Amino acid sequence: MPHKIGFIVVSSSGHEDGFSAKELMVHAPTINGWRSPRLCQYPQEIVLQMVERCRIRKLQLLAHQYMISSKIEFYISENLPEYFAPYKSERFRRLGYVSLSNNEKTGYKARELKSVYVDAVGQYLKLTFHKNYVNRYNLYSQVALVAINIIGEPADASNDTNHSSREKLIDHYLGNNPDDSALDGTYTGKPDLISPLDDLAFDMYQDPEVAQIIRKLDEKKHEAVRQEHYDHAKKLKQAIADLQKVGERLGRYEVEKRCAVEREDYDLAKQKKQQMEEYRLKVYQQLELHNLLDPDLLIRRPPDLPLEPVAYPTASPQQKRPLLSPRWDKTEAESPEPPPPEKPPEAPSPEPVAAQAISPPAAQAPISTEAFPKINVEFLPYDERPLPTIRKQQEEGFPYLDPEMNEEDPGDTPRSGVVGEPEPLTEKALREASSAIEVFGEGLVAGAYSKTWSYREDSLLAIYKKMTEVSTNTPKDDLKNLLRGAIFLIVRAIKDIVSSVFQASLKLLKMIITQYIPKHKLGKQETTYCVERTFPNLLSRTGDSSARLRVAAANFIQEMALCNEVKPLQIIPAHLVQPVKPNSPTHLAMSQVELVERLLKDLGTDNTGFTVDNVMRFATGALEHRVYEVRETALRIILDMYRQHRAVILDYLPPDDANTRKNVLYKTLFDGFAKIDGKLTEAEIRAQRKTATDEAEKQKKDEIKVLQGQLAALKDMQTEAQAVKEKENDFQKAQEEFLKKAPQPSKADTPDDHTSVANYLDNLCIFCGERDESFTEEGLDLHYWKRCPMLTRCEFCKQVVEIASLTEHLLTECDKKDNFDKCPRCCEALPKDELPRHVKGKACNPAKPEKVANHCPLCHENFTPGEEAWKVHLMGKDGCRMNLRRTQSLNKSMPMQPVAGRPVGAPLNRSGPTGMKLRSPSVGSKIPTPRGGMNKSTGRTYAKR
Repeated sequence: MPHKIGFIVVSSSGHEDGFSAKELMVHAPTINGWRSPRLCQYPQEIVLQMVERCRIRKLQLLAHQYMISSKIEFYISENLPEYFAPYKSERFRRLGYVSLSNNEKTGYKARELKSVYVDAVGQYLKLTFHKNYVNRYNLYSQVALVAINIIGEPADASNDTNHSSREKLIDHYLGNNPDDSALDGTYTGKPDLISPLDDLAFDMYQDPEVAQIIRKLDEKKHEAVRQEHYDHAKKLKQAIADLQKVGERLGRYEVEKRCAVEREDYDLAKQKKQQMEEYRLKVYQQLELHNLLDPDLLIRRPPDLPLEPVAYPTASPQQKRPLLSPRWDKTEAESPEPPPPEKPPEAPSPEPVAAQAISPPAAQAPISTEAFPKINVEFLPYDERPLPTIRKQQEEGFPYLDPEMNEEDPGDTPRSGVVGEPEPLTEKALREASSAIEVFGEGLVAGAYSKTWSYREDSLLAIYKKMTEVSTNTPKDDLKNLLRGAIFLIVRAIKDIVSSVFQASLKLLKMIITQYIPKHKLGKQETTYCVERTFPNLLSRTGDSSARLRVAAANFIQEMALCNEVKPLQIIPAHLVQPVKPNSPTHLAMSQVELVERLLKDLGTDNTGFTVDNVMRFATGALEHRVYEVRETALRIILDMYRQHRAVILDYLPPDDANTRKNVLYKTLFDGFAKIDGKLTEAEIRAQRKTATDEAEKQKKDEIKVLQGQLAALKDMQTEAQAVKEKENDFQKAQEEFLKKAPQPSKADTPDDHTSVANYLDNLCIFCGERDESFTEEGLDLHYWKRCPMLTRCEFCKQVVEIASLTEHLLTECDKKDNFDKCPRCCEALPKDELPRHVKGKACNPAKPEKVANHCPLCHENFTPGEEAWKVHLMGKDGCRMNLRRTQSLNKSMPMQPVAGRPVGAPLNRSGPTGMKLRSPSVGSKIPTPRGGMNKSTGRTYAKR
């Protein structure tokens, strides 16, 4: 198990005279510690060698009041570098660093105890001290370390330190936290816990001789427990607690004696020495009286010999230990510095520590000096105990010279077998406890008010016994007076910091509510009185620094809320849903929201004191708390309420919009609502959208690849067409030259067929058959663009296309073809957003097969099949009424002349600059919009159906 690791100082970068680093090897109240040289260079280093290769679990540093390093780094190594100086940092492995407080808040009159958890294996530990904090007392820019403690275990034994699964399971069901040390000030024996006797604070505030005796008694106590001699173990436990008070007092006397010597006040020094010897002798006589002291325990440890290495109090690397009062530092008489703050001003009188059971000092938070006299810490978890502090006790008038007059004898508590009575009540206590004194007597009440925890516990147990034995024939008024007197003492005991006293108060309160009131039929009024008087204090204890006390208080509140006598009153739910302030203490807020969550599951919101309104107001307020765990619990409460009440819960929350979802809490909340409703969360919707987008993008890329392939094919076709055109031009030129050279035939001769066809196509529109002298190349383009009744302009891409192929153009060729789809009835192209309504309306004229009839895309009528029927329909008098160019064509119509030697639908080649040729019918024809006027040199391609 982890324990103190012994060490020696191998070397340091320097020290001030009288403050060598070797002082760190000794832990005692009067130790000076190490100081760096004056006006030194930084960083400063100290190298420690541990007694063996070990696994370090925890480090403890006790800093100076004003010579404070801004940062301390830790390095570890298996062995020293070959060259002893300077040390090669690369041979050491860096563990990390800790930062220390600059101590301004305490006026440089307290010392910081820093605890750090580590897990590193090695034999050499190096500490690197960085530059000091600047303050008015540190005139020479020094840094200092009062003490260092190492806790660990041999490297080979580190694998045995984990809890067994059986022990963890037992701890879980008993409600124990494995990180809490023993409440009684001694080690529990679990392998991963650290004994409070190994803590640095224990040796720094204990007389070395008494500390050795305490360790021996602790060993005997464990041996008694192993042999199941529990009565003897109980006596040893109480003796250890009392000896800790004695050791602290003797340590204070030693410091005061040394201060007197440095001031050359030898009379006071002699007085202190005699006082120590008399007090020590008296304590040893008490121990011998109870057969607790063996002769070998009286061997005194020389104060100048190094103690075993020390341990660091449990704290995370981020946690700070409280600042310790510098009461053990001796005055630097020889120093020309101004009076350092480590010298207590006017030698303030220490508090009577023996008036309370004080365990080895170690705490997680600073304890105020005003509250400390009333704190009994013997049964606090070890890591949560307050450190003893030096304070003036003017109101108690405690003199140094006669401590026995104002202190309890270390063995005068009933638990150690010494007969004694609690101290008498003060006038103030007599006044405020008058009602309890009338029914229980002054003796019991004095025990409840005693500064000794055992008297307080015994008093409560005596009241418990007395109330259980009360006869049912007792008058109601007497019964009520007994109850109210007991409640008065319970309210006081609930605030007691000693665990056993607190547990006794809970036991008494439970008996009153569940047995005393029902047995004597006192009614709901008295139950209400009990709950309302005790609940505020119980709730405040759920915010206690001790995890064990917090759990006990919370469990008792839950048990009390569910018991048959209290549940109908609906008092506890109404108190629990009081708003939680955003800056309320962490433990208190956490316990409150957890209690609400647990009781909601047990009670619900149906006539239980919990309503949808008060629970939701409480939960939404808890969402604003500064602590994450409180907010998470509030989220769970709201989600549970939503499962039961659904839409009603939304009235208490902001709207679910983008601005609200910027808050992570509300985003989590609304996503939880969606899961409860069986819907997709926003994150899942985004993931689906992303998947769909990725698929669409992939499909688009595939289409682009296909189109690129088609474009390449079109370029090849264009190249071939250009080559054919050049061949035709060459052929035409050759023919013209041949005709020029050939003799001119007479008019009677038969004209050349090719010349006749070329002359016939001049000034002729091959689509509508109109002939006009103005139909030059530019004239024909203008005719096609504006007047030809067989053609029309596409409204979407502005190309000129044949009316017969308009549907095919919109579906396959138009720039907006993706916006169109084909009606299954009329086979026309319609916009996709209008197509469902169009199909549903069934108002369109169904198209017939192409061999049966043609279907006009303008007037939607069916007419005779065939190509010539298109001319009749689009140009005739009774033709398509929706063709606006038909009227112009009728006004300028001329007889249709058949083309010689051309079957119907055959392509015609027009010689000349316009160079017409037939396109594939499946592609459809299109005539691009003329841009910047007509150009003779521009070759265009038209198609005749």
